[in-house]
Amino acid sequence: MKEVNIPRVVIAATQSSSGKTTVVTGILRALKNREMVVQPFKVGPDYIDPSYHGMAAGRAGHNLDTWLVDESKINDLFVHETDGADIAIIEGVMGLYDGGKNGISSTAQLAKKLNAPVVLVINVQSMGDSAAAIALGFKLYDEEVNLAGVILNRLGSPTHKALIEEALAKINIPVLGAIYRDDSVHMPERHLGLTPAQENNAKEVIEIISEKIAKEVYLDEIIKLAKTAPPIKVQEHQQKEIAKDVVIAVANDKAFSFYYPASLAQLEQYGAKIEFFSPLEDEAIPQNASALVFGGGFPEVFADKLAQNKSMLNSIRLANENKMPIYAECGGYMYLMKGIFDFENNFHEMVGIIPATAKMNKKLQTVGYVKAQNLQDNILGKKDMEYHGHEFHFSTQNEDDDKSFPWAFEFTKMRNNAKYKAGYAKDNILGSYLHLHFLGSMKAAQSLVEKARAYSLSKQK
Repeated sequence: MKEVNIPRVVIAATQSSSGKTTVVTGILRALKNREMVVQPFKVGPDYIDPSYHGMAAGRAGHNLDTWLVDESKINDLFVHETDGADIAIIEGVMGLYDGGKNGISSTAQLAKKLNAPVVLVINVQSMGDSAAAIALGFKLYDEEVNLAGVILNRLGSPTHKALIEEALAKINIPVLGAIYRDDSVHMPERHLGLTPAQENNAKEVIEIISEKIAKEVYLDEIIKLAKTAPPIKVQEHQQKEIAKDVVIAVANDKAFSFYYPASLAQLEQYGAKIEFFSPLEDEAIPQNASALVFGGGFPEVFADKLAQNKSMLNSIRLANENKMPIYAECGGYMYLMKGIFDFENNFHEMVGIIPATAKMNKKLQTVGYVKAQNLQDNILGKKDMEYHGHEFHFSTQNEDDDKSFPWAFEFTKMRNNAKYKAGYAKDNILGSYLHLHFLGSMKAAQSLVEKARAYSLSKQK
């Protein structure tokens, strides 16, 4: 075992929409502007918040999720990704104590696992002394959580600030930031939440936010608090040189951007060389590809342009005819279907190698952690193999023929144990609404690389 000193702090909130992503993004950029090396993390499975974190900090944001990745690997992941950083800033998910069933992957659970102090963001609009009552309740609910201070968000005036500070002083909870209400400072949003950073003027927004945060959050106190975190104990590992002998081409552009960096890195650990390509902009898949991966994203937003890129569609169809392994999640799954009906019910032709269509709905269809069990052998594993993943989508799937459709998985919703068939698995194709993290599904990662390697060898004969 070795001990590693990593100054760190968790920025949590009382509930969603308290402003913690804006606060965290501002803190990351403000610290970077001080020439600190800052490593961002996000609790939970969200893909979009880390895109802002990465842009603000200048280092890729990483997710910490104890459903997707076994809890025993969290400290190793954290230590590995903070190598060379001066400080780690960890954004929570939802409210401090919210997570999956029985609190799995809650911010509180991760804060205790990492032995990190917690700063609670409270939206104090239209609130006085009650802010102190809320803070005290959060502090006492689980005394193993080191709730070390609060950031007051959406204050109305200096008088409002003084009123709440006085109440908090009575219960000895420090104020580490006082942010005044400014409706012009906010993150851009759409149907899945925040708009991904690469799609908008995120750099300008981040600079504006960081200027405000640098003035109204007590950064010196945050840094001082982060340094109180004790050393983290982890197993010592020797880094092995991995020969990357097979190319896995990963769709990566504005339409497909939902990837965990540590998940793709796991494919590399089994010998894959990751090569990115754009279904929106490129004419064809990479010539040296031996497998294709299509992550989640927003194909519905870019459906018209995806449909117009006929050469790319034909390139993927040809790869399928040649039996190249093809793996797709959520938005990528929709892209491989015959087409997408957008929010206005307009139909856009897609790749068409999965006999189904996707239809966008105004209402969120499903969200949450699931357990997936293979109904048959597929490119990630044998029949009955299980995975931990999550779903989050507005679209519904319509199969050409439900009776003959080769369902990939049986999903079990972790909140209510509801079971249902999901996804498509046939020959070289596997697609579904399931989002996986390959660090938590290492056998699946190994299987995909092995299938790519077998395909590559077959081409050489």
